[in-house]
Amino acid sequence: MSTIVTSSRRSMDHFEPQDDLDPQAQRRLRGNLEKIDYTAFASNREVIGSTLSRATAEQFQHLALAAAHARAQWVREALAQTEHTHLPSADAIDRIAALRTKFEELSAAYENLRRMVERGYLQL
Repeated sequence: MSTIVTSSRRSMDHFEPQDDLDPQAQRRLRGNLEKIDYTAFASNREVIGSTLSRATAEQFQHLALAAAHARAQWVREALAQTEHTHLPSADAIDRIAALRTKFEELSAAYENLRRMVERGYLQL
């Protein structure tokens, strides 16, 4: 049985100093990594802020409702396709997969919008 990963959320990697680096080299490396992180933060805040300007509770609600409807359509279709058979046709599976993709995209957009607000890239 294969597994499909439906979340694009990546785990965070944190700096762990190498044993062979002296403390001064570790501090210098840590400082450089902080500059890199800040550059990414500032870039995201500038680009996302100028593109989206701000997010509203109403926008969150609309996106959440769209994802909920997409999830319901996906599961409804899967249930309908398996009601009379244990093995739906290839076309039926394609329809189910398309609906799952629709749900996953809307869900990922919601999660990313939330993350943008959480990280300060976008005002709520």
